Amino acid sequence: MGLADELKIGRGITAVIGSGGKTSLLDALARELSGTVVLTTTTHVMPFACPVLPDADERAVEQALWYSRVVCVGTPTGDSTGKLAAPRLKMRTLSVLADYVLVEADGAARHPLKAHADYEPVVPAGADRVVQVVGASGFGQPVAQAVHRPEVFCKLAGCDAADVATPALVARAIAHEHAGGLKADVLLVSQVTPQGEKDVRSFEQALREEGDQTPVVTWPALA
Repeated sequence: MGLADELKIGRGITAVIGSGGKTSLLDALARELSGTVVLTTTTHVMPFACPVLPDADERAVEQALWYSRVVCVGTPTGDSTGKLAAPRLKMRTLSVLADYVLVEADGAARHPLKAHADYEPVVPAGADRVVQVVGASGFGQPVAQAVHRPEVFCKLAGCDAADVATPALVARAIAHEHAGGLKADVLLVSQVTPQGEKDVRSFEQALREEGDQTPVVTWPALA
């Protein structure tokens, strides 16, 4: 079974949130899916390795998809980072033009783990599926080192920033976010090594003990 099948990615808009491999996941899904794909963001993202359409209108996207199955659509930020911000076209419009719209809807400043501020994530209205990525490489590291927004994480998990981010603490923080209204249809635990499979089992068990039944999928390939 492929990654898209495991995550139950259907046609329409899929938002990817969390930390520890969002961009890699979007790239992997774009390669795997058989239809036309628009890669985009509601935050900031580096352009993907495919035709990039800055400030594109509907006709430009439609034409580009005739020549390339996968395109990247966004608005240049205009700064030295070279990143793209959200496109001027609505996500639902993009979903009419392409079979799949894959959206990076969160930022994590390259940390493997993340807790969300009140204004995050920026999931587009009408998203058909939300995938939350959790980087297993953060398990066992100090919260202050592994987690983006450690102060929010500590409030959710009831810990100190100097504490180790155990699978149980990560599960508690995520479960509390979900209980508070954060939407996630599936959790993808990325960066899973053979040695780390025990941590993933502990994470899923702790998640269930917290009363969170969100499906968990593991994937080793994401960085």
